[in-house]
Amino acid sequence: MSKSKATDTHLSSEIRARRLFLRLYSLFAIIIVSLVGFFYFSSQEQLMFSQQRIKMMEFASIQARKLKQLHRQYPRDKKYPRNDRFESAIYDLEYQKIFSTLKEDSVAFDEAIYNIADMIHLVKMLDDYYLGAKYLIIEIPLDKSWYGAIILNIAIYGSVALLLLMFTGLYLARLFVRPMRDSIVLLDRFIKDTTHELNTPLSAILTNIEMIDTDIIDTATAKKLNRIEIGARTVSTLYDDLKFLTLEQSKRAENENLDLLQIVKSRLEYFTLMIESKKIILKQELNPSCMYADRRLVVRVIDNLLSNAIKYNKRGGAISIVLQKNTLIIEDSGIGISREKLHRIFDRYSRFSGSEGGFGIGLNIVKVIVDQYDIDIKVQSELGVGTKVVLSWETTKGDK
Repeated sequence: MSKSKATDTHLSSEIRARRLFLRLYSLFAIIIVSLVGFFYFSSQEQLMFSQQRIKMMEFASIQARKLKQLHRQYPRDKKYPRNDRFESAIYDLEYQKIFSTLKEDSVAFDEAIYNIADMIHLVKMLDDYYLGAKYLIIEIPLDKSWYGAIILNIAIYGSVALLLLMFTGLYLARLFVRPMRDSIVLLDRFIKDTTHELNTPLSAILTNIEMIDTDIIDTATAKKLNRIEIGARTVSTLYDDLKFLTLEQSKRAENENLDLLQIVKSRLEYFTLMIESKKIILKQELNPSCMYADRRLVVRVIDNLLSNAIKYNKRGGAISIVLQKNTLIIEDSGIGISREKLHRIFDRYSRFSGSEGGFGIGLNIVKVIVDQYDIDIKVQSELGVGTKVVLSWETTKGDK
């Protein structure tokens, strides 16, 4: 198995955590930069209105004086005063139009200054009712020359700020996942040390159990011996997984034509005591099948699937094993896995039951191996009903 695949599997949780953090951080950064840009644009717009207001107030004073003159000369002079620099209109106290040269007739009397379409309106209340007018409206074209400069500034400074925030986010993401990385490294180191310590006592236990003559011991002692052997075989399966992770994962695969029927029967025999101890009903439909692969890796896959089917099964439950050409199905009537957690079953160190031991590495090993041989694996599970695992593969040139 290549070291790159092992590394990818090892870092998958860290990568997902970092990506999730960066997505949330990027969204937050974009919102912040957008809000700052919006408030900057609004402030510049208000500044523009303030500058225009001063000029339009001068225009309003000019127009008010002309209205006053017209009021005094009325009805001899009935010509409404006009000016090339602005348009205007007069309205009475009831907001009824008296006269208007406005290009945009819609007037917001509750606003002092505002823009409408491409125009700016200034609303001024007259002190005297010249010609019956209470409101004087001054209109000038909206100067859009400042828009381009403001938008360019927002785009440049916003991009720079967003870039700086992204670099900051990358740094923070490293800090964010560092505890996870340290924990994984610590756990891997612990597993490696544990593996070395398990080998000698475990071999001694299994060897001495096999050497005991069961014909000369009483029933009670035989039951106790069975329990010891079951525990030893459980630890042995775990040891094989730990050894695979720490010592054998990067070892080159030695592929050969495998008789899966013989391998499955052999592994069922190995787990017989564990199956009988939980009074599990075993249903078998085993047919000849073969695969071109490394025997050591295939045994790891079958052992982990059988071990889980036994470990997470109900007492007095059932296990169904079907072996056909290019297909292996292992189904149990155990505790099952909820649909929300099903997508995480192959993650290393993921455990879904606090009542059972283990490091949560078995299914991760299964996934690594089946991916190496392009074996399709499907898992169906329902909480409280059971789990079904289906392995299927294509015939290769090495198959018989």
